[in-house]
Amino acid sequence: MSEAVIDDVIAVLPPLMQSLETLGFIARHFHPPSFDRVMEAAGEPDADLSSARPRLSNWPAEFADVQHALETASDAALSAFSGLRAVRAGSGDITLAFRALRQLPRAEEALYPLAARFPPVSSFFLNADLNDDTALLQRLAVPTTEITGIIHDHNEPGSRGGFSLYVPEYYTPDRAWPLVMALHGGSGNGRGFLWRWLRDARSLGAILVAPTALGATWALMGEDADTANLSRILDSVRGRWNIDPTKLLLTGMSDGGTFSYVTGLEGASPFTHLAPVAATFHPLMAQMADADRLRGLPIYIVHGALDWMFPVETARLARDALAAAGADVTYREVDNLSHCYPREMNAPMLRWLGGG
Repeated sequence: MSEAVIDDVIAVLPPLMQSLETLGFIARHFHPPSFDRVMEAAGEPDADLSSARPRLSNWPAEFADVQHALETASDAALSAFSGLRAVRAGSGDITLAFRALRQLPRAEEALYPLAARFPPVSSFFLNADLNDDTALLQRLAVPTTEITGIIHDHNEPGSRGGFSLYVPEYYTPDRAWPLVMALHGGSGNGRGFLWRWLRDARSLGAILVAPTALGATWALMGEDADTANLSRILDSVRGRWNIDPTKLLLTGMSDGGTFSYVTGLEGASPFTHLAPVAATFHPLMAQMADADRLRGLPIYIVHGALDWMFPVETARLARDALAAAGADVTYREVDNLSHCYPREMNAPMLRWLGGG
């Protein structure tokens, strides 16, 4: 790689990664009444990125893949900040802020292929306490194969019913691996939701599956075609990778968390652990669930005390009803969490799944 291109990469990568980290901070702390305060705390890391962005031009053709990845990730990050600031300035309602934050997983998806070539990018996609883990970074530096890395199966943007998958680059079939199936929220998709879990799966060694609902959201009313589709997806993954049958976690955010109750409490569910996040719950779910299925079933409930969509009392009701029905309930109420995804809870969930 030429010195000029290296200089350009060095100029762009730090502000790009800082911008993405800051967007993650905004997404985690997003709470409509506190929007101005969160944006103030976020600052303007995109200013440096905007200044460096023109350097991503007139590169030699042999570096077109790196150039395209950096351009796509940078433009998505800059678009996200632009959309957020427009909302803050009064141009549009708060739903446009959610739309702006959808640029974050698009930027992460564009940047991730560079992890194999640039150690700082690889470190960026690890949990903070493992950023400097040399042994892990070396294990992750091996080239991906057809059965490792990120794989999309009929899960292009706008499609329904497919799934995205992450298999750690250091996967070997000589041992059984834990599996996390993570369900997106309403109006979301698995391709985007994959990135809420990727760092943890990559850091701690789990196979991650992020399906997309067949409809606009999961089958919470009417005919349930999603349960059969999740079963199909799980069977497909288990047929190709060595999955530990005792460590099958079904989790999800909002509608996805609610559907993890709906399908996960069925007697025939293959999942060994459930972890609904920011989900709604009705006592009938516990009353109608298979009694044998509920008895001793590990359930990890995560909910924010500031949740404006499903008030925290919903989660407390779920905790009490499921525990009374015999489930083994772990309950985590997060004081500063609104109706957002708390990525900091992923690692505790994985340790719980592993029995650690």
